[in-house]
Amino acid sequence: MAQASEGPLDLLIVGGGINGAGIARDAAGRGLSVLLVEQDDLASHTSSASTKLIHGGLRYLEYGEFRLVREALIERERLLGMAPHIIWPLSFVLPQTQSPRPAWMVRLGLFLYDHLGGREKLPGTRTVSLARSAVGNGLSNRRGKAFIYSDCWVEDSRLVVLNARDAADRGAAIETRTRLIDARRQGEMWAATIEQDGKRRTVRARAMVNAAGPWVADVLGRVAAERPDRGVRLVKGSHIVVPKLYAGDHAFMLQNPDRRIVFAIPYEGRFTLVGTTDEPWTEAPAKATIGEGETTYLLDTIARYFDTPVTRDDIAWSYAGIRPLYDDKAASAAAVTRDYVLDLDAGEGKAPLLSIFGGKITTYRKLAEHALRELAPFFPRAGAAWTGGAALPGGDIADGDFEAFLGGLERDYPALPAPLLRRLARAYGTCTRALLGKAATPADLGEDLGGGLHAAEVDYLVSREWARTAEDILYRRSKLGLHVPAGTAERLDAWLAAREAIAA
Repeated sequence: MAQASEGPLDLLIVGGGINGAGIARDAAGRGLSVLLVEQDDLASHTSSASTKLIHGGLRYLEYGEFRLVREALIERERLLGMAPHIIWPLSFVLPQTQSPRPAWMVRLGLFLYDHLGGREKLPGTRTVSLARSAVGNGLSNRRGKAFIYSDCWVEDSRLVVLNARDAADRGAAIETRTRLIDARRQGEMWAATIEQDGKRRTVRARAMVNAAGPWVADVLGRVAAERPDRGVRLVKGSHIVVPKLYAGDHAFMLQNPDRRIVFAIPYEGRFTLVGTTDEPWTEAPAKATIGEGETTYLLDTIARYFDTPVTRDDIAWSYAGIRPLYDDKAASAAAVTRDYVLDLDAGEGKAPLLSIFGGKITTYRKLAEHALRELAPFFPRAGAAWTGGAALPGGDIADGDFEAFLGGLERDYPALPAPLLRRLARAYGTCTRALLGKAATPADLGEDLGGGLHAAEVDYLVSREWARTAEDILYRRSKLGLHVPAGTAERLDAWLAAREAIAA
């Protein structure tokens, strides 16, 4: 098939997870011309399969990851200010009733956690009696004490999409369902073949970023003269979603006898999210699913801590993702560093290739800054770092006060159901008004495709957020898949197909 060729870009980014989207946003804001290609949907793998936390990583202190924890704690409050609609504070209860670690050790770790990152917005650690505090309700053993500390919740896949949206608004091209076929250096330029919808074309770029996550080695294998054996270690993490295990808006950090940590977190109103696991992944990267052993491990954790019985039949949903961690030769998957490593392959007269190994969602913005610092010698006219204080789309909420913002929406749209407005405000922040327009009633938002998902919202997601399938919308742009009536996904896919046919 004949290939079309495109003029030179500054940056070709391969991978539409959080790191790729974050780098695209940063680079576009510095005035660089950017193309990001993603072989599937944005955040379709690792970046939508996290535990949904913006956190310093309390357990990483046990492995001496002080620099990583400090950087993550600083980023935690910065990100909270950038996107208060999709990120909000969350209290974590850490029971000592079954802890394999002595209380003094845990408290020392929490002291460091409170002070390493210059905490300003979130409350510090406190100690409670489980028997006398409401946070003990639902636990099977309420003897002894618990520590309560703070971190943040994040809608992970929306964080990716909002970074991509901001990148596009600043001039970047974002192309999903687009695969890198191969790339080769032509002096100081890359010539890369990409494929979308069965059509191939060649793009030229002054630099290339390999942010393919679990596929980072696969991408290196597609680049002429590159070695695909760089240090990446794949670890699978899985989660289950079960009916609500306890009352309250707090989460639990649960310590198992094997010293591994499992979180139990309020989820989508009527559920509890439980995870994660750490299992070595030795196969080629692929769409991951939870294994029987992992399911048993998480159910056993629930049974160990909570008085609500849960069986496999109670699991409403499960998901799994492969984390592309930098291989530091740790003995166990749980001990592998979550830090990131940037590998720059460049030289005199040689087009640069920057490969991203490891990382965690909390530090994505700082990783992007570091990536642009590595590439700065090749783009001397690029602007300075800028993302630290810049709100993400929808995040420019006055004083970060989400409830006050929601109150304004409810006053301006009195005939729209309050639960609908809250859901939209949480997803879109100040962009909610652009979605709602002049709608006065639910009927003004078009057909209800199921569970309050109206045609106007679907149109917005297709035109502004690269959604193309029911899965994109029901499980990545939202979690409506847990709430909508049976048959909604099929109805939505048919509606999207009809919309695409009309557009063609």
